[in-house]
Amino acid sequence: MPSALPVRKRKLIPELLAPAGSPEALRAAVAAGADAVYLSGKKFGARRSAPNFTNEEIMEAVRYAHRQDISIYVTLNTLIHDRELPAVAEYLIWLYSIGVDAVLVQDVGVAALARTLVPRLPLHASTQMTIHSPEGVLWAAEQGFSRVVLARELTLDDVTRISEETDESGIGLEVFVHGALCYSYSGQCLLSSVIGGRSGNRGMCAQPCRKPYTLLIGDADEYGLPTGLHEVSSPERYLLSPKDLCTYELLPTLVSSPIDSLKIEGRMKSPEYVAIVVSTYRRALDAIGAGKTFKDPKDLQDLCLAFNRGFTPGYLSGKRSDAVMGRGAPDNRGICVGVVNRYDEKSKTVTFRSNGSYFPAPGDGLCFTSPRDPGHEFGFSLNTVPQQKKDEVTLRVPRPVGPGTEVFVTSSTDLAARARQIITHPPVGLRHPVPIDLDVRIDTGGHLVLEGVVHTRKGHAIHLVYRSDFSLEPARSNPLTRQQLEQQLKKTGGTPFTIRSFTLVFPDNLFASLAELNRTRREFFRHAEEALAGDAVPSKEYVEQAWLRWNELKPAVVIQPPKTAGGGSSSSLRLGVFSDSPESVKKAVEAGCDVVYFEPVFIAKNCTCRHRTGVLSYESQVITASRLCREAGIRFVLKFPRITTGNYLDSVLPVLSGTLLSDISGIMVENCGTAHRVRQVQPALPLFGSTGLHVFNHETARHLASRFCMVTLSPELSREEIGLLILTARRQGYKLSFALVVQGSSEAMISEDCLLRSSFPCSGKKGEVRAPAFFGIRDMTGHLFPVRVDGECRSHIYNAAEICLIDHLPSLMQAGIDEVIIDARGRTGTYTGDMTALYREAIQQAKKGARTGDPGIEKLKNAIKRRAIGGITTGHFIRGLKEPD
Repeated sequence: MPSALPVRKRKLIPELLAPAGSPEALRAAVAAGADAVYLSGKKFGARRSAPNFTNEEIMEAVRYAHRQDISIYVTLNTLIHDRELPAVAEYLIWLYSIGVDAVLVQDVGVAALARTLVPRLPLHASTQMTIHSPEGVLWAAEQGFSRVVLARELTLDDVTRISEETDESGIGLEVFVHGALCYSYSGQCLLSSVIGGRSGNRGMCAQPCRKPYTLLIGDADEYGLPTGLHEVSSPERYLLSPKDLCTYELLPTLVSSPIDSLKIEGRMKSPEYVAIVVSTYRRALDAIGAGKTFKDPKDLQDLCLAFNRGFTPGYLSGKRSDAVMGRGAPDNRGICVGVVNRYDEKSKTVTFRSNGSYFPAPGDGLCFTSPRDPGHEFGFSLNTVPQQKKDEVTLRVPRPVGPGTEVFVTSSTDLAARARQIITHPPVGLRHPVPIDLDVRIDTGGHLVLEGVVHTRKGHAIHLVYRSDFSLEPARSNPLTRQQLEQQLKKTGGTPFTIRSFTLVFPDNLFASLAELNRTRREFFRHAEEALAGDAVPSKEYVEQAWLRWNELKPAVVIQPPKTAGGGSSSSLRLGVFSDSPESVKKAVEAGCDVVYFEPVFIAKNCTCRHRTGVLSYESQVITASRLCREAGIRFVLKFPRITTGNYLDSVLPVLSGTLLSDISGIMVENCGTAHRVRQVQPALPLFGSTGLHVFNHETARHLASRFCMVTLSPELSREEIGLLILTARRQGYKLSFALVVQGSSEAMISEDCLLRSSFPCSGKKGEVRAPAFFGIRDMTGHLFPVRVDGECRSHIYNAAEICLIDHLPSLMQAGIDEVIIDARGRTGTYTGDMTALYREAIQQAKKGARTGDPGIEKLKNAIKRRAIGGITTGHFIRGLKEPD
């Protein structure tokens, strides 16, 4: 990698990046004025439920878009299994060969593979990488990424700070500006995975965040198990459902910010949705660029009618919690057009007072919702003509409707017709024409010669020359005038071009028919389109070099099945514990753990939270816990959380100094950005990787081996997948230890929303309100998901059952796992001590030859069941994830 990249260049207007879940949506995005489009193939994309594109359709999409100077980005933004790496490698080379403008990547191993095979292929770090700090952006730049799609939880101030601190890297910054929001940080959500095996990290999210949940609070026993649970009354049932993002009104601020690309979410949406949303943002951006007023109330109405769950400017605006969340309903809300006055039983009609925003028409979708009972609503497609008298509207309805019911239009026939018109007959003002400088002359043979320079969005200048296949002849009468020739050759209708400059050298008294001139012009612009399409296609030599590199690398990437059932054999098995309190550390040490990963409770300096009373300072917690480990001769590793803001790092990194440093055996991190920062501050301090790094294949392990001494494997891997990963890593000689979390509540979500806030306001004088000892949410099947809120008011949601692999320790040893970890964060010291002792005993029995199902192991397993919240599960260890057909 180059040691330094050019300073970031800013565009006058950021790129408008549109989604395309199908070829039809691609055409809609192009017609509506997108500068770039992102799409996915049939595999390896994070929206497996979208129609997506076959390889042939991707090739056609690239040519179609490039002929109009529009960029195509292909998503390869899922975690990749070892068995899939060969197909991914060849897919990357193929994408490079057809000239895609960039590939979006989540998997660290895939990014490293791409840099090796196709170093000229631009890479964008997907939002699935959870990059939320300057350190994360700098890490991405070091890995050869040209752009980062930042986490949606960042504010505009955060983005500006990141830009300032990473400007010299030259890396571009992209943010989402419209569409659906995830409740959890993207890339860190396992809720769909733990509930039904459909992993968001594999493009299979079942969207459980859009389901109803009930708040429960209670006390906790000595193990942290809930007691005395009772519901918290709330009219809002969809506790995890955010509103939809809409930054239309923030566009002037976004345009003046350091953002390079404005991204619209929606690969699951229809072509009509894409046409309306993209065209609305296109008009607004062009107006801002021209210094004109951009706001139009009809634009906001169109955006609402296209689809909305209620709009929010999102975290970019600095808003949080209730301003971002739409807990009342998880589906399309359309626009409210009035409130019911009366219902006539005889005529089966309802009369409502119109607010003047929109008059329903036949074919429109209507929804009737009671503010007092939002869960009971109904809708239908209007098939009669409403009657309007002054501000009252009367229409037929299929069931009785009570007074006070709100009337919503959820779909509009007029909007759909306008969307189709955009797609089939794109308005001239939406698509930005490609400028071309054209010089025309007559050569010595009388041929018409057109020399052009096409100027692309990327700053490329494409030169082309076209010579007519006919000669102009001396005029017998009515010679061709300069004005006639110029008029014919400057016509660009039906092409993506506009003539920026034009020169003509033309002698008098020559003649050519208008038909010949028009044919020459069309041929010239056809050649210009072909030149545009070919500009991004690499040379045959570069593609051949990529295939040669793949042939050399293939033996190290292609998985060789093991001769035995496992991927290796661990002669010893260390026992680690994740802990977040000195009391828990003390119990783990006394029970015989080998290593403690301590994640102290961190309270932000500006936090006014009333739920965090009596907590020791961060440094005091570290001092106490590290001393306990030092006195017992136990390795002490300081663990950082998944989300590490600048505020967090600036507060805790000074702890890594002085005499305390000698007690710290290393730092465990959950993301590569934090690792980057730690290496800057303490380059000699060993790094340990936790589950947030998503070590899903041996290529990721290989890439991390140069920086980490140990990594924790993804909890979404099966027993066989773990064995293959470790076996391949060992065969390749990676000097890296492998760990697996085998006990505890798996973290399924982490969100900037504070679920405690509504029932237990966290601002005000400390100590006024005591937070419940146990807090959770229950789904409609009765499963209870524990929730904890950290010192920066983020909600952490855990699986309803605890992972427990105590009876599979022999298999893990056979697979080559070096360390098993108990996650005791948020639990009592008693729980930590008991679990540590139980696993200590299980390890001793496994080393003596005990097998799954042995009476001694079953006894230990039953003891764990009595201490586990919601019972126990093996997670994906036995069956693995559900995969698409």
